[in-house]
Amino acid sequence: MQNVTTDLQVVPARRGRAVCVAKGKAIQIINTHGQQVVDTWCFNADDLSEFMSMEHLHGTLQGIFPAKGDALTTNRRRPILLLEEDTSPGRHDTIIAACDVHRYAMLGCREYHDNCTDNLHAALAQLGLRAPDCPAPLNLWMNIPVGSDGKIIWGEPLSKPGDFVTLRAAIDCVVVMSTCPQDMIPINGADCKPTEVHYRLLD
Repeated sequence: MQNVTTDLQVVPARRGRAVCVAKGKAIQIINTHGQQVVDTWCFNADDLSEFMSMEHLHGTLQGIFPAKGDALTTNRRRPILLLEEDTSPGRHDTIIAACDVHRYAMLGCREYHDNCTDNLHAALAQLGLRAPDCPAPLNLWMNIPVGSDGKIIWGEPLSKPGDFVTLRAAIDCVVVMSTCPQDMIPINGADCKPTEVHYRLLD
């Protein structure tokens, strides 16, 4: 049984948080209301140029959907996190880039829109860290079905309130979470209303 080492913490709607996770420890990310996508990154705590890489993960998994027990690998092809537990249907996206100001401009937004790319950099800055770029994230609970013709669908999450994933650190790392601010298409549910999520650290 997992031992809880910290109380529940919140990632507010439309915002990001960065957390240091020591080797062997775990972070549990909870989809509090069930419909929220969480863009998730992980960096080597000693060298931010090494990070969890979706491109490299595809080769390791021989697929695009990570499942319980899978190691999540870096751009140097070694494990950085283990997907230890997943109470949701297991549909997480690994192909879509983090949203940014350019994405919202394409959708017709004429003013600044909160976005996951800026959330990543703001969250790292809170720890005095800076990533040179925004890697493709693991989009927890984002449902992007891929058809036999290779076309994608912007689906609604399949998760339910309280679903969680537990990610265990293979090395000392920094996990960054962004509650995706997308409110123009229904990836955060039919209401298009981003919500907060919660997380905690585990032994």
